[in-house]
Amino acid sequence: MRILVLGGGWFLGRAVVSGALERGWEVTTFTRGLSGVPVPGAVAVHGDRECPEDLARLAGHGPWDAVIDTSASELSPHVVRSGARALELVVGRYVYVSTVAVYEGWPTEPLNTCSPVWADPADAQLPDGAPGVNPNYGRRKAGTERAVIETFGLARTSLLRPGVILGPGEYVGRLPWWLRRAERGGLILAPGDPTRRFQAVDVRDVATFALDQVVPVDHQVHNLGTPTGRETMGGFLQACMDVTGSTGELLWVEDGILLRHGLRQWTELPLWWVHPGVSVIDSSSAVAAGFHSRPLAETVADTWHWLSQGNTPVPHRRWAKHGIAQAKEQAILDSVH
Repeated sequence: MRILVLGGGWFLGRAVVSGALERGWEVTTFTRGLSGVPVPGAVAVHGDRECPEDLARLAGHGPWDAVIDTSASELSPHVVRSGARALELVVGRYVYVSTVAVYEGWPTEPLNTCSPVWADPADAQLPDGAPGVNPNYGRRKAGTERAVIETFGLARTSLLRPGVILGPGEYVGRLPWWLRRAERGGLILAPGDPTRRFQAVDVRDVATFALDQVVPVDHQVHNLGTPTGRETMGGFLQACMDVTGSTGELLWVEDGILLRHGLRQWTELPLWWVHPGVSVIDSSSAVAAGFHSRPLAETVADTWHWLSQGNTPVPHRRWAKHGIAQAKEQAILDSVH
């Protein structure tokens, strides 16, 4: 196989490139070259996806059996469409890593691949919906999905919709924050109910499944996540305590108290949301197609090992948004303990 990876310098893109090279495939990456480190063995092409001249130059390095797009999280449908058109004649199949946020019901409703997705983005921006949710992101991503399908057609497209992606190299700072908080010890503010369902997916499992999709198959749409109900918030935080050898203690505080203290959902206590649909994502079609999701405790342990070896993620502005200030955490703990 000869594949092109849009992205490839860090996190998911890097995992895709590494996995492809392990299979003995020829890999070309397309990045701006501003962050991350090229994976040895891949052909690195530098350019900007928003520049038509760069896209035309990239196409000259083809052909490829497939392209795996891991770097369109902040791009508009117009940019994704332009890139797809530039590559359509030199690429056999388009594997697009999207998001569960394309569903209108995310994160308040249980979802499956038949759930309605957002319609074409309008010029006007929608106001924020449920706390911590910006529907414009999902609308934009739904538009980028359509841009790919319009260009490559249903038969040559695979759409992968993961939820939260965790694992070694995570640049957002969710799991790393909890690991460092567990390491620090003391009385630790644990959000909500320890039995609450928790769905996330390991970056390496997403990469493996994305690579499996490059073979010629009919149009596929898959949600990617751990089986509903297999993991819990309590299990996640306990895994963080175990791998760090923490001497701390988890103090579980109910949602209502946290909300009354004005905690920002999803960020101040990373991965905490009260919305009922957050971890009710049906990924059965992916499982039937061969998707495997490792236990969350393994993801936690491997991420801690990665951090403990002195590795650091690519700097990203989202990192600073995650984590509660120590003084605020202590104030809440003092009010309930």
